[in-house]
Amino acid sequence: MQAKEAADKLGITQRMLRHYEKVGLMSVRRTDKGYRIYTDADLRRAGRIRDFIATGFSTREILAMSACLTDEGDGPCEGGIAQMMEKLEHIDRLRSDLDAKREAVLERIETLKAAFPNYPSNTDLNRPKLDNLAPQLKAHNEPA
Repeated sequence: MQAKEAADKLGITQRMLRHYEKVGLMSVRRTDKGYRIYTDADLRRAGRIRDFIATGFSTREILAMSACLTDEGDGPCEGGIAQMMEKLEHIDRLRSDLDAKREAVLERIETLKAAFPNYPSNTDLNRPKLDNLAPQLKAHNEPA
């Protein structure tokens, strides 16, 4: 099948398929006129690449796990578990860092709220009403 049909079937763009090929994750057969032709095996490989990307792997990381992309063998690829465990540790580190940053921001919000007792209560900490804070900041910064 041609690129458009393959991309539609995989739920990705043709550009993504070309990118997989450009970075060395796939090698696709071409017609005499240069059109890419995707086999069922190519679609399975592209689907695995798409799934790895969706779980946070970079194309460079996937390339290192290229044995996990083939149809060969009945079981998991050699080394796949170790590489996935390494990725999970990386995700956990990122998550811990984000949690620490979130806590720091929440502490700063509480400090600001204490400095501006008339600031309207905002229970949605994900979208503070900064426009409402501007007049209070201006009044706070003006000389008495």
